[in-house]
Amino acid sequence: MRILLDECIDEALRHHFTGHDCQTCRYAGLKGLRNSELLAAAEQAGFEVLITVDQNMPRQQNPRRCAIALIVLQGRTTNIDDLVVLTPEALAA
Repeated sequence: MRILLDECIDEALRHHFTGHDCQTCRYAGLKGLRNSELLAAAEQAGFEVLITVDQNMPRQQNPRRCAIALIVLQGRTTNIDDLVVLTPEALAA
């Protein structure tokens, strides 16, 4: 599965998606895009999933219009230690 991590997520989290092609926005050349532009660019680049901690993204954008899946991680904080424990659940979604 091709996974894109939103730029608001610690880049080290990509190492916890073993067995998948997980890239950061910076690495994929998609840093600095607005949410709507990011969804479109990620889909065009062949990503299947965008993972973010931006709780507003599903309300601000219409992810149903895109072929890319949007997963919002809801950890206690956005610290990597709080997000790592959510990766198995994110992969199962």
